[in-house]
Amino acid sequence: MSDPANNVNDVFAGKVVRKDLVRQVKVGAGVPVYVLEYLLGKYCATDDELAIQSGLRLVNFQVSQNFIRPDEANKAMFDVKTNGQGTFIDKLKVRSTERDDWGEMANFGNRFLNIAPSLIRQYPRLLEGGIWARISLEYRGEDDDEREKHPFWVTDIQPIQIAGFDMAEYIAGRQQLTTAAWTDLLIRSIGMEPSGMTPRLKLLTLARLLPLVERNYNLIELGPRGTGKSYIYRETTPYAILVSGGHTTVANLFFNMGTNKVGLVGLWDLVAFDEIAGIQFDKPTVQILKDYMESGSFSRGREEIAAEASMTFLGNINQPVDVLVRSSHLFAPLPESMRDDMAFIDRLHFYLPGWEMPKMSNALLTDGYGFVVDYLAEALRELRKHNFTDLLMTQFTFGSHLNTRDVKAVQRTVSGFVKLLHPDRTPTHDELRSYLELALEGRRRVKEQLKKLGAFEYYQTSFSYIEAGEDEYGPQEHFVGVPEEGGRDLISNDPLPPGSVYAASLTIEDKVALHRVEVTKIPNGNGKLRISGNPDPITRNAATTAFDYVRARHHELGVERELEMNDFHVQAVNLMGSSHAAPVGVAFFIALYSAMKGRSVRPALVVVGDLTISGNILPARTLSEPLQVAMDNGAKRALIPVENKRSFLEVSGDIVEKVDPIFYSEPQAAALKALLSD
Repeated sequence: MSDPANNVNDVFAGKVVRKDLVRQVKVGAGVPVYVLEYLLGKYCATDDELAIQSGLRLVNFQVSQNFIRPDEANKAMFDVKTNGQGTFIDKLKVRSTERDDWGEMANFGNRFLNIAPSLIRQYPRLLEGGIWARISLEYRGEDDDEREKHPFWVTDIQPIQIAGFDMAEYIAGRQQLTTAAWTDLLIRSIGMEPSGMTPRLKLLTLARLLPLVERNYNLIELGPRGTGKSYIYRETTPYAILVSGGHTTVANLFFNMGTNKVGLVGLWDLVAFDEIAGIQFDKPTVQILKDYMESGSFSRGREEIAAEASMTFLGNINQPVDVLVRSSHLFAPLPESMRDDMAFIDRLHFYLPGWEMPKMSNALLTDGYGFVVDYLAEALRELRKHNFTDLLMTQFTFGSHLNTRDVKAVQRTVSGFVKLLHPDRTPTHDELRSYLELALEGRRRVKEQLKKLGAFEYYQTSFSYIEAGEDEYGPQEHFVGVPEEGGRDLISNDPLPPGSVYAASLTIEDKVALHRVEVTKIPNGNGKLRISGNPDPITRNAATTAFDYVRARHHELGVERELEMNDFHVQAVNLMGSSHAAPVGVAFFIALYSAMKGRSVRPALVVVGDLTISGNILPARTLSEPLQVAMDNGAKRALIPVENKRSFLEVSGDIVEKVDPIFYSEPQAAALKALLSD
């Protein structure tokens, strides 16, 4: 196999272009990259520098002469009237009414262009959002007919796009390149230079193309500003539409009952929502969106309408990801109608970690050869018709924590990577494994955030895979995590300062809450309790009940002096990032006792149970959910009411193996068992 850097222009002659040439074309704003690359691929597909410069001059001339800016619309119309005809590079679309068909050019400024039905039949995408083309117009103002009020006629259309696509030729070209060379070619095709990228960053970059190669694929990318999240969808394909800001309605997105027309999902391969936090979704739209993301269809009236558009959600994260992981969840940047909607979130196939993507800069832009993006767009569109999920299932099986929706998401992601990198369906076992691990990570990132939102049904997030016929010891299960840990290890394995303890509880809404209770002893006080953080009534009541119990039993507890000479500031930090109220009275009592005695509690300990003013212990309604969350977040031992001893026998074997139970029957015993030895 020859050096791919030297032969890519031979393998795909006329279909690749030097990407730096686009930046050399002196044009006004408004011409998509795929339009320029079509022209450059036509006139500059050579290694001869003189021929390239000649082609550049020709492209510059055509664009400068034929492309019109919106502020030049009046002059353009005047020139056509004066000369009787004119040719322009513009985007043309057609709207069809009961009686007439009218063309409209984006920059020409006329919404009533006469166009022959034969041209519409020849280019049906004119009715589906429009196409960029070289458009010939004629002025027929002297014709005495019923259309004399609209004298401009479209007489010819030359689409600025690939005229046809041959999948066999595309696959044959792929087979002449190594996987590494093909990967770099794809990345250069979207304008980026891969030479400084890690293998992981290359795959993450290509993951942005997954919604274009998989039908009904749902991807989300949230990350810092300036990382090029929307660039691919805006500039490198004519089959995606970018929705930015404003109010999105059912009629716009799905179906307009008034006009009886399908919305964006029926017209485009991909609908991408940019700056998602600024887009307003009403409840009916979100509900239909959830149905569509699940099934690829939606109901309007009596009809069930199917569509194939993928969904991509793009947004900005304004905090460091480690802060967001600890204080909230990774869907916090979504609009209010979506950020806590677990049914919506669960329909996302892949969460692309945008914080790992580099900021766009000149150093990241490539000067090498890549596909003319319109050719690549046609390849991706053709590959959407195929299903590659069978390749994965012949070599791997999934662990028990993946449910049906998880498996579907992972399969779709792996299928997309194989389509992108191995359109001939021949990945090696190791290559397939690398795609599988990234797919598991992207889906697990979704599930980790669902777990943080508090629904127990999402707490099985230990995603794993098993390779068929692994070795002489039999199949081995491999677990896949997320680099940012997705909220795991919130419970420290190191001892906390005196006055701090972890608590796990089940809220009145049957959500699991994980708190860190903190008590600070303030010298020179007189035994007052100050509650910080504006807690909910249930948490506030738990704190005051525990403090009242300490004051009532101060002689028995041996804390008279500490109580008389200090004030106490208490706070319950909800580690799950939610606002659910939780009964954690025993944890408050232990934290108070720990602060007064100046002794830390055992490391990785979590407290379960509530307290009454008289010292009675209120057991947890169930142990399985709180202990599962505690274990998943680093707990090694749990302080449990003795009344829950029978319940402990019902928890999973995984919890029994990893979490040591410490049973208590009254508050002082709980405190003594919780504290480290002197």
